[in-house]
Amino acid sequence: MSNERVTADVWVFDLDNTLYPRNCDLFAQIDVKMKAFVSDLLGIDPADAYKVQKQYFREHGSTLRGLMDNHGLAPQEFLDFVHDIDVTPVPPNPALDDVLHQLEGRKIVFTNGSVAHATNVMTRLGITHHFEGIFDIHAADYLPKPARSAYDKFLSDYDVDPTRAVMLEDIARNLEPAHALGMTTVWIRSEHDHSAMGADGDHIHHVIDDLVPWLEDQVA
Repeated sequence: MSNERVTADVWVFDLDNTLYPRNCDLFAQIDVKMKAFVSDLLGIDPADAYKVQKQYFREHGSTLRGLMDNHGLAPQEFLDFVHDIDVTPVPPNPALDDVLHQLEGRKIVFTNGSVAHATNVMTRLGITHHFEGIFDIHAADYLPKPARSAYDKFLSDYDVDPTRAVMLEDIARNLEPAHALGMTTVWIRSEHDHSAMGADGDHIHHVIDDLVPWLEDQVA
């Protein structure tokens, strides 16, 4: 877990709890909506729906993938419902805007969410113009991180040399395939239970608590 400065041609950012601080807690809103969706879809009470939701996340990489695999769900209805949230808890972030401007190299978002959700959040932050693209769950053929196929397709779609790329994530297990492909990995620790899943491996090069100060160190 080196603290040395990183050199890269491509910077790959996760979205939720990565580009915005975890204390915005947008995922709490999404979590409630996922539970309601599962409850309605399967005709079960909210407590049981929550158990199913978390089981599918653990076993399939996302609740959506579990619903698709086990119940034949068409994904767009789910995505539209769970991402219809209030993003105003995310404040504009001039410091992030400034450091992204100074950070040399291509910048791409790689998220298990949707382009629409990512765009809403990035617009609130005031950083959309820094990114050449958003590789979302649609682009990944609905196979979420940490499925290796999602990373392979990302690298192919954006013509990225993984040995010249850095990936920043708040969920440790999602960095395992990135490391295996030769990417430099940065784990942004979070208080959410799922953040530390897979954190005990040797696939994490940098562990940080706050994105902006770390990026500022990279451009100093």
